[in-house]
Formats: sequence, C-alpha cells, structure tokens
Amino acid sequence: MMRTNYGASPGDISGMDTERLRAEFLVDGLFRPGAIEFVYTHIDRMIVGGAVPLANPLLFGHGADVGTELFFTAREMGIANLGGGGTVTVDGRRFAVADRDIVYIGRGAREVALESDDPERPAHFYMNSVPAGAEIPHRLIAKGEAKPLVLGEEARANKRTLRMYIHPEVAPSCLLLMGITDLAPGSVWNTMPPHLHERRMEAYCYFDLGAADRVVHLMGRPDNTRHLIVADGDVVLSPAWSIHMGAGTGPYAFVWGMTGENQAYTDVDPVAVKDLR
Repeated sequence: MMRTNYGASPGDISGMDTERLRAEFLVDGLFRPGAIEFVYTHIDRMIVGGAVPLANPLLFGHGADVGTELFFTAREMGIANLGGGGTVTVDGRRFAVADRDIVYIGRGAREVALESDDPERPAHFYMNSVPAGAEIPHRLIAKGEAKPLVLGEEARANKRTLRMYIHPEVAPSCLLLMGITDLAPGSVWNTMPPHLHERRMEAYCYFDLGAADRVVHLMGRPDNTRHLIVADGDVVLSPAWSIHMGAGTGPYAFVWGMTGENQAYTDVDPVAVKDLR
C-alpha cells in the first residue's frame, strides 16, 4: 500500500493550521502489525516505509506504484530494524538483522522478503528509498560496523552519538545516506545548532519513545518557524529549505535518511539559535 505526499514550499506554511502542517510534513501509521506501508513523497522522491511482519513474511518488489517494472529498477533502499530480530531476504540472499542493524539494497533487486524471528516480539523495519543511477551490491551493516560520532555537550542537554551506516566512509550507495542517532541520558536536543541542507532533504523517524512522551520538532524557515508534536514511530519530512531540530519529553532516538545533490555530511548551513523566530 502506498500513499503520496506532495510537499509544500516555504511560503505555504504561514497559512497552514496544525492538521495541514502534519498532513504535509509528518507521516504516521507506518508500523502496522502484519503489514507494509509506504509513502511516496515528492520531496526528492524519497519513499519512506514501515513493516511489522508477524507469522508470515511480508513481500514487495513490483514497480507499479513507482512507474517501473520493479520497485528497484531505478531505486536503492536502506532498511533499519528498530525492533526484535528479523531477516531481510533479497532475491534469495538472507541477511539476519538485529535491532539497530541496517540493510542496504542496491538498484536491480527483484524481490524483498521481511520476516520476524519471533512474532511475539516482531521486527520493526523502517525503510528509506531514493532514485539511484548505479548498481551497488546489497549488504548488511551491523551496528558495530557503523561509524560513531559523539557530538554535543551534557551541559547544553544535546550530547548524542550519531552513527553513520549508509555513508561513503562505511557502506557506499548512489545517493542515499542513512544512520541512527541516540541521545545521552539526560539530553533532550537532537541536533545543535539547527541548520539547513540546501542541497539535500532529510527524513527523521523518531523511535524508542515512551507511550506518553513526545518530541517537539521545529521546522520552517529560520525567520518563520513552526513545530510538530511527534510520537513514537512518526516520521518528519524535512525539505531542503527547512531547519530541523527537536527536543523530547523523555528518552528517544531517531533514524535519519538523506538524499540530494551530494553525500557530504558537512554540507550544511548552520543557523544561530539567537536568529530563530
């Protein structure tokens, strides 16, 4: 099942109420037990998806919803497991995927099967897919293979460990970047300073939140900000023109995925907090 999100320009948000803002920039309901959900966004044509297999595998691979013979005729994908142990099988090649492992699927794959090791504690597969112009081999990137960067300060409540998985320094791709960030105990801010990616969009999937907790995600132009209240499993779509940063009411983590003109993680335009409006 695939929904479509058309996005909006920075000039649109001034007239958006809460429901319209959420409809354009927040994706919920991706993790339904026993189902696969995809959302096709016109923000750099990224597809975000979620799957929670139970007793039976969940399969996908046809390209009807993307206008090609196969889903992967001209696309690549990263699949992060945010739950119990599971298996990702790509054209018969099986990858055992533990919590916080990521599988990269390159262009040309025909069929993907997603399975949980234990239906009582199912895997929660989160997916980012973007157009790709090259075929790069499928591979598993375990958490221990990711490149960690420790950022921020405890005194400013923004200490965090960012792990690069799909990244030129770890596992190459065509245009997709993907990783997971964990906040240190007591920290609440997920990035600092806020910044823009003028040449890339980004999607944030927030997870490991308690049922009563929320993240306040700030977005919009630096001089015209808005906020989204985000629950566990929600995804925020951040266009190139929007800042992104958030603070949580309790512990949380997030998967970040990016695509655009380059894969230079440092190609950002910082915005001083004092300049936000």
